[in-house]
Amino acid sequence: MMRLLFSAILCICPVIAHGAQQRGLSRAAPLEGTCSPAVQQEAVRSIPFDKLTPEGRAKANAVLSSVTLFRRMPVRVIDCDPDLYLFLVRHPDVVVNIWEVLKISQLQLRQIGPNQYRLVEPEGTTVNFEYLYRSHDTHIVYAEGAYTGRLLQREVKAKGLLVLKTGYVRETDGRYYITNRLDAFLSVEPGAVELVTKTFQPLLVKVGDNNFTQSVAFLGSLSQTAEVNSRAVQNLAGKLTGVQPELRKKLAELAENIAARSKTAAVPASAVLPLLAGGD
Repeated sequence: MMRLLFSAILCICPVIAHGAQQRGLSRAAPLEGTCSPAVQQEAVRSIPFDKLTPEGRAKANAVLSSVTLFRRMPVRVIDCDPDLYLFLVRHPDVVVNIWEVLKISQLQLRQIGPNQYRLVEPEGTTVNFEYLYRSHDTHIVYAEGAYTGRLLQREVKAKGLLVLKTGYVRETDGRYYITNRLDAFLSVEPGAVELVTKTFQPLLVKVGDNNFTQSVAFLGSLSQTAEVNSRAVQNLAGKLTGVQPELRKKLAELAENIAARSKTAAVPASAVLPLLAGGD
């Protein structure tokens, strides 16, 4: 649960972890992840508290008042259709259901209410999360969960706040490049703070960075697959059984629209999803 809260709950997937920085660094390269206290303060200042409901502000402050771990994930830029991007960011159950259908993940993510979702991991993690705020360039997610897996002797509860900032640039060839920056705040119940910070922090940082990087890359790959093989994405949409029918229909429509708007510029083969590129 702590691993999932600290990673990109918007679109989580298991990936290979690579290097991460240690907590307390005062400076970081622009595209690298960091746990810098100065960056943490800047991240808090960037939150549009005035646009949250009173209940939303209370939930955000409940996390920010007792942050156990903070991480700004590596900034990533993807080649992606903006309409598809926003659809997938706002409907993470579609992304996870795609992974289920493609058999690349055993996670289950289901909508349980307006802007509310429940994530269940095979190892014993359950996370409930909700969108506190959504706009074209800012998404704020609040999460609560409990870990009951084999790594700990007892259940550990935690709360998380994720702030996704997005920028869009349209190049002269008509292609959109989307910049993604995710700030993650994790608050663990007092009895487990020392265990998390001393034992699990390196794992949380590495997994969080990589989950975010690979998940964002997946959005770009799905968009570019739709350009060269929209029929495959449309057929995939029809196989999604864990989302509402209108979401399956919307994904299929977006794939068709992307293909219709696509330019003559070639899509790199490496950017296309291997499981979908070969056929319907």
